[in-house]
Amino acid sequence: EVHLVESGGGLVQPGGSLRLSCVASGFTFSTNDMKWVRQAPGKGLEWVSTITLYGSGRYYADSVKGRFTISRDNAKNTLYLQLNSLKPEDTATYYCAQYSTMVVPGISSQGTQVTVSS
Repeated sequence: EVHLVESGGGLVQPGGSLRLSCVASGFTFSTNDMKWVRQAPGKGLEWVSTITLYGSGRYYADSVKGRFTISRDNAKNTLYLQLNSLKPEDTATYYCAQYSTMVVPGISSQGTQVTVSS
């Protein structure tokens, strides 16, 4: 059974930084492209970033390009998302997932809440 546990969220002021982590189990992490998506309050899911198997390919939504960095550690079955220069519009629950799977908030994983506010 696929199990994903996100952590690292919190309350941060505009311009601040956070590092999100996602520990994966129940599947072969190193053979899967992975992604981060987010859901802002009252809105739908938004794709944020994707990373290929060994990290050679990294892709970002225009809204986060230049501010967020995705990475992975296959030895630790862990996916990361470094969030810099945070803006209030980055406030959302962030979810990780295998690239090919659908994210169902609260079902596929619990997510981690990021709140950007002064």
